[in-house]
Amino acid sequence: MQENINNYDENQIQVLEGLEPVRKRPGMYIGSTSIRGLHHLVYEIVDNSIDEALAGYCDKITVTLHSDGSCSVRDNGRGIPSGIHPTEKRPTPEVVFTVLHAGGKFGGGGYEISGGLHGVGSSVVNALSEWFEYIDYNEGHHFTQRFERGNKASEYKDLGPSDETGLYVRFKPDGEIFEEVVFDYNTLLERMREQSFLNAGVRIVFRDERGEEPVENDLYCEEGIKGFVEYEVSRKKNIKPLTDIIHLKTKYEEKDATVELAFQYTSDYSENLISFANNIHTIEGGTHEDGFKTAITRILNDYALSKKLIKDEKDKFTGDDVREGLYAVVSVKLPEAQFEGQTKAKLGNSYIRKLVSDLLKVKFGEFLEENPAEGKTIIEKAVLAARARNAAREAREKTRRKSPLDGMTLPGKLSDCNEKNVELTELFLVEGDSAGGSAKDGRNSRFQAILPLRGKVLNVEKARADKVYSNQSLTPIILALGCGIGPEFNIEKLRYGKIIIMADADVDGAHIRILLLTFFFRHMRQLIEEGHVYAAQPPLYKIIKGKQEQYAFSDEERDEKIKEMGGSAHAERYKGLGEMNPEQLWETTMDPERRTLVRLTIEDAEKCDRMFSLLMGDEVDPRREFIEQNAKYAENLDI
Repeated sequence: MQENINNYDENQIQVLEGLEPVRKRPGMYIGSTSIRGLHHLVYEIVDNSIDEALAGYCDKITVTLHSDGSCSVRDNGRGIPSGIHPTEKRPTPEVVFTVLHAGGKFGGGGYEISGGLHGVGSSVVNALSEWFEYIDYNEGHHFTQRFERGNKASEYKDLGPSDETGLYVRFKPDGEIFEEVVFDYNTLLERMREQSFLNAGVRIVFRDERGEEPVENDLYCEEGIKGFVEYEVSRKKNIKPLTDIIHLKTKYEEKDATVELAFQYTSDYSENLISFANNIHTIEGGTHEDGFKTAITRILNDYALSKKLIKDEKDKFTGDDVREGLYAVVSVKLPEAQFEGQTKAKLGNSYIRKLVSDLLKVKFGEFLEENPAEGKTIIEKAVLAARARNAAREAREKTRRKSPLDGMTLPGKLSDCNEKNVELTELFLVEGDSAGGSAKDGRNSRFQAILPLRGKVLNVEKARADKVYSNQSLTPIILALGCGIGPEFNIEKLRYGKIIIMADADVDGAHIRILLLTFFFRHMRQLIEEGHVYAAQPPLYKIIKGKQEQYAFSDEERDEKIKEMGGSAHAERYKGLGEMNPEQLWETTMDPERRTLVRLTIEDAEKCDRMFSLLMGDEVDPRREFIEQNAKYAENLDI
């Protein structure tokens, strides 16, 4: 036996000093090293400036994307205390930027309300940056220091007197850590706009200096989250408001917590609820969302019964009924917020549930009594949603399975595979019977299943659930996948690890992909979130020279291959998958060893939601405008 193999003793115990743990396991601190994690660095620094605004000391924040790939954040808050730290015996700013869990948010009186609860934000950004520098404007002087990959690169320096206050931080993300180090302007703009809505009266200037001409956005809103709801509804071009925006706000002195709600009912079929705690977007919800959902359901049921708008208890609405078409922003601010994980996805403070519920019970109840016409409109919307829900339940019975492996109710056109291990199986959703036949003959039947699509795929953006269940293209997909949709969705019953949309490489194929993706997004979103949905990449051209044949997936690749093959080489454009024989389809599009698949992900669910509404909604003009503006990108668009 080799020496030291499987030898577990004190020599195997590693002690990571300083910021080493962050560089060793960055995902523990920022969620991932993808583009989402990259943007999280910016959010951490901006959140610290927002905390100064919450404390009442900051009313302007400037965020700049520089041409060298770095980002800077400047606020006019108090800055960081500039003295020597009493226990660390080092300048306090140096401690803040190099020591995990060092900050003013642990009950020392620096911040009553804070999003940066864990005190690791600034130091984590430092650790994951190629370089990081700051200028601290505090107590009539300004001070600076520079770090490289979390290590001190210069000593703390007093730059002399200054009349300014606040903090300037500039950092360049480390290419050794992140998969991508280019900030996405639109993603950050949305986040900055979000923060301007959540902090009425705080001006956020967002600049992008990476292009030929700098781009600057001055983001400011006096109306706060009421303006947020108005903005969100205005972006959905295919919907109409049914009520005014209802804006409720109160401070509970005994808990030192503030609850603010803004919501509006619209003609939309989906629910759009965004929640925040201490200005942190809680994408997984939490107790504040729970309190809102439970209370609004109870209040509207009680109101409908008292006004005889529904007959009796058996006609009561579900939560989904009363939230159909609802656009809402729930914002709470509280001391010692309890979040799940450093990325703060879910709020856990239990008492907040009751505070939100109490505010709705009093103020929304008053609104309904004082505005009977709007109350009736809301109830009528819920009644229609309840009818659609009942119709969907009846239609769902036809697509329900006893178990995920029950073959008795599999769709007739499905050519199933032999493998039963879900992690190894693939389902190809194929456009047309001709391509379906080639795919069936060319596949590896051990692990690849084929389902040809029948008829026109329904645009679910314009349809309630009962129409989805009865659609001849979508019903076979629901049956084949076996995991149900909507409220009955259960990913544990999924029969295939990969769901691959295989459509022609043309405009019609792109349309089918977006229709199917809309269906998965609206009714089986978890499939996308957990990485089960893919788009196949069939070739656009076959390059021929004598008996030689090669394939090209773009115009550029076609030209390169023709040049490489030389002579009489020429390209034939595929009109569709049906033109390929089984062998060609296998080697170009289905063979795991040679194919190209694009995994369809949701990096930003709200952005995805708005795009689906724009492209798949009723309004033609906004869709035409988008296509005209973006048509030049069509050849490179992966969907």
